Amino acid sequence: YKHNPFHHSIDNTRPGGLATARSLDGGVTWALEDPKMAGGSGNRVLEEALTFTGTDLAIRNEGDRFFASEDRGRNWEGPFAFTGLGEGKLSSRTDYLVNGPSEAYFFLSADDVDSVQAILQDRSFLARTLDGGRSFEFVAWLVDDETTRSVMSSTVRVSDEHLVSAMRRRHDPPGDFTVLPRNWIDVYESRDDGQTWQFLSKVAETDTGLRNGNPPAMVRTDDGLLVATYAYRGVPYGIRARISNDDGASWSEEIVLRDDATTWDIGYCRTVIRADGQLVTIYYFASEERPEQHIAATIWDPRNHAAQ
Repeated sequence: YKHNPFHHSIDNTRPGGLATARSLDGGVTWALEDPKMAGGSGNRVLEEALTFTGTDLAIRNEGDRFFASEDRGRNWEGPFAFTGLGEGKLSSRTDYLVNGPSEAYFFLSADDVDSVQAILQDRSFLARTLDGGRSFEFVAWLVDDETTRSVMSSTVRVSDEHLVSAMRRRHDPPGDFTVLPRNWIDVYESRDDGQTWQFLSKVAETDTGLRNGNPPAMVRTDDGLLVATYAYRGVPYGIRARISNDDGASWSEEIVLRDDATTWDIGYCRTVIRADGQLVTIYYFASEERPEQHIAATIWDPRNHAAQ
């Protein structure tokens, strides 16, 4: 940790490492682990197909590569290339849907420097693998407005043909540096199992334009609620949520999960559903009590807010 009011508070003169934390009681307590990563440099082709329906499988997408664990994150293999997607620069975050033992949808992003009007020129798209991750094919762009950044999606399946994806957006007014950029979260949907996508709704602003916004995490509960969680990087800094009871067509008022952050440098939520229906929302944070950026979890019940 090294305080930096303008960027991430990281001391780049110090070494970094990879760690995992595991909870066996629904997010109440956590234990640090030292995951075992496969050695080697450069992306390689996955030779032995993954079984996507395996209950112990975990996948992590990172830029133009992915890693796989078949023992719940204790040991990892990779990095593997997204074979078949060409040589374009990918900027992907983990977002995938399992369709069968050998088939999965991977929601990725690529630089689209010819059209995206933002400092970071990502554009979200859907790719599919039919052979357990050994090869991929492009299916469709998610956004119909290709001039605005779209990245770091979080996607759920509503039905056999209906998919809903929330994503981080940014737009910089071209050639006008006197106007602040806009950062927000949009939702797009597909009614034909990912072949085509349409804008559905806006979820929330993620800052006042002074920062770079924040990505969403979205889940669908057993009783049909869509819940989007995200950080707000304007004052008051904090972690927020909105709920939809109509599959993303409209959203509730903002729910403030935390508003005690001391800096804009927070967020990147992940949310999972516990067996009892409560949500565990995980994010990085900084507070007066703990000023260095750290990972924290909030356990909350969306059913207490669904009527808003």
